[in-house]
Amino acid sequence: MRKEKTKFMAAALALTVSAGALMGCGKASSGSDIASVSTDNLSFPLQEKVTITGTISYPSGTESEPNNRTIFKRLEEETNVHVDWTAISSDQWGDKIQLNMANKNALTDFVFNASFGNSDLIRYADQGVIISLEDYIDNNMPNLKGVFDKYPEYRTMCTDSEGHIWALPWIEQLGSNKTAIQTVGNNFTYINKKWLDFLGLSTPTTVDEFEQVLKAFKDHASELQAEFGIEGDIIPMSCIMNDQDPSLLINGFGEGYGDNDIGQHIAVTNDKKVICTATQEGFKSGFRWLHKLYEEGLIDPECFTQDWSTYVAKGKSHRYGVCFTWDVANIDNLQDFVPLAALQADTKNVTPLNSSFTSGFDRGRCVVTAKCENPALVCAWLDKMYDPFQSPQNNWGTYGEDDEFDIFELSTNDQGEKMLKHAALGDASPVEVREAECVGGPLAILDEYYGKYVTCPDDAQYRLDWIKEYYTNDMHNEYVYPNVFMTAEDTEKLTSIQQDLITYINSSRSKFVMDGLSDADWEAYLNQVNAYGIDEYLAIYQKYFDEFYK
Repeated sequence: MRKEKTKFMAAALALTVSAGALMGCGKASSGSDIASVSTDNLSFPLQEKVTITGTISYPSGTESEPNNRTIFKRLEEETNVHVDWTAISSDQWGDKIQLNMANKNALTDFVFNASFGNSDLIRYADQGVIISLEDYIDNNMPNLKGVFDKYPEYRTMCTDSEGHIWALPWIEQLGSNKTAIQTVGNNFTYINKKWLDFLGLSTPTTVDEFEQVLKAFKDHASELQAEFGIEGDIIPMSCIMNDQDPSLLINGFGEGYGDNDIGQHIAVTNDKKVICTATQEGFKSGFRWLHKLYEEGLIDPECFTQDWSTYVAKGKSHRYGVCFTWDVANIDNLQDFVPLAALQADTKNVTPLNSSFTSGFDRGRCVVTAKCENPALVCAWLDKMYDPFQSPQNNWGTYGEDDEFDIFELSTNDQGEKMLKHAALGDASPVEVREAECVGGPLAILDEYYGKYVTCPDDAQYRLDWIKEYYTNDMHNEYVYPNVFMTAEDTEKLTSIQQDLITYINSSRSKFVMDGLSDADWEAYLNQVNAYGIDEYLAIYQKYFDEFYK
């Protein structure tokens, strides 16, 4: 029923567009009408230039006009397709894209960096705002179809319960299973080796040793400031609670599940049972220990309120003894810090992040709207993003830029074919450099591309090496929750529960660190979690996990 409804809406919108009632209807200022372009035996560049319309986000503080980015300039030359962009700063994206999708006059042919969740996709599909893409993928997108044919699990993860694909994915393979780069997220733990060496301390391996190291950082603050010319207070440990936070540190308490998945708070036991990590005894013990550290003045008191820019600014002043993030180069520097392996408490364990075993995946990265007059043409252009040489550029950046730094140099592989070679990052922040050059959007980077189309980025390689060296051997969980596409009914139920449940759990986590956690507090907390529907919440997840592993 959903497909028929969507086709009807698409037809209705197309008639409205042709009547001239909508603005920005996807026609070139000079050249062909997009609707008149035949997609039979389509090849790029087109004989006549056409204009399509797209909506895109861009990192705040970077180039706001997408067509000024080298990547899109080259794509226009290669395809003879001009994109009239509606560009929205990433810090305003959440609110503005919702408003745009609700207003048919604001719709463009496609949304490039949508990153819509399951509930978004299902809602927009039911409203007839977006169209299903499985037929266009099979007929007009040979690059993406090739990825799906080789890795059918990605097609499965993109397909809803009725057999429809409502969005184009972002896929980034870097390692697999317990060595995948996403198994440890923004709670990757880094410790200041320079401070350890200066104070004659060994890298801690237990929670007790860790606490003593933090105390040493605090007690010898003035010596550290004098030795290393540090301005500002020494901060033994800093983080952003419920984001770049110390979740990994408590993996050794109790049963060893920790609470790494702060978006869902679930894990899968080795007997294939979905559990809530935030209701385990190890969670209680772990947060009691974190409160002890906080009471002793070892945790940054601003960790509950500081934003990313503040967190980074203090890190760049070299004030941290321990911090948590995806890559410490974004916070301080690689020379002074080393990863901290899982700490021994009651046990020693690292719970890998859910969905991480299939590497990076975003089901809802790009959608085509019902306003689009020629979806086959738009999909054919979007398929260029899945070209093995194009995808790495969209993801990381490009070569030949007229600026101070290029992510890539144009090189050749062992067969003499062109290949993108990552340039050395030096002291540059990987995030800042990439944000200045990349465009994101739908793409696919497969493990077999490395060494053929692109080199593995230095920061990804050392992170992959660190995961193997510091964490993989302590990943005793055999399963992570897979990336599944739930029905509209179950998505609605889950979303309804999550709105209150996740907010309550995350606010409680901060409260437990600040105020402590008595037995009475724990009992009241569990009662409230139950009242928010934790049993139904887990039952929904369990149902789809069981279906996935049939």
